[in-house]
Amino acid sequence: MTEELLRSRDGHVEVLTINRPHARNAINLAVATALSAALDDCERDDDVWAVILTGAEDKAFSAGMDLKAFAQGEFPVTDQGFGGITERHFSKPLICAANGSAFAGGFEMLLSCDLVIAADHAVFGIPEVSRGLIAGAGGLVRLPRRVARAVALEMALTAEPISAARALELGLVNRVVPSSEVAASAMAMAQRICANAPFAVRLSKKLLVNALDKTEEAAWELNNEAFHTIAASSDALEGAVAFAEKRPPVWQGK
Repeated sequence: MTEELLRSRDGHVEVLTINRPHARNAINLAVATALSAALDDCERDDDVWAVILTGAEDKAFSAGMDLKAFAQGEFPVTDQGFGGITERHFSKPLICAANGSAFAGGFEMLLSCDLVIAADHAVFGIPEVSRGLIAGAGGLVRLPRRVARAVALEMALTAEPISAARALELGLVNRVVPSSEVAASAMAMAQRICANAPFAVRLSKKLLVNALDKTEEAAWELNNEAFHTIAASSDALEGAVAFAEKRPPVWQGK
């Protein structure tokens, strides 16, 4: 039987690939369970500094829930949400390499990632209302935090998809590249992140995300707490010493 989630490692970068191209990488319970377990592993593994999530081949990142499996009683949700990811608080940088279209739950998985590299032919959308449903795996929560409210409402209420180019204009994705360059571009971004101190990267992500909905006063409290924590870290000292000695830093991740 074909593995439905592939895993590989390149330096400090873990690559997770949804491997159901025959079903446009739709998510069934096996994928959700495997992805949830893989992300748990990556969270615990101090040698993993960044993660890339992608789909097999170039037609779809993910079409969302596998409706055939759903009709047979499967619901691809774990205690970490749809696909094992949409309700997860992942501490490390998570990059979506959107190799193709992402709809419904697939788009909501994309929204669960921190950064997105998209193929130029990709299209994105939450068409659930056209099927009598709502985007209940986080689309209606995360989308208006990533784009303007009016845009989020238009996507949610019309069910119309948007192109990769439009997603780039809206700031929904970070890069749009030819299909053949998606994997390499995502890896280049991940490796650039991994050149930095992993503890500082994780703390920066945590602070940025947690400060979004806070008042400025409350955000400054979080900022000052984070700065005191990082200033006392081994990596902060190593960064300063390496700079003075004119050599690349050797990060310890603490």
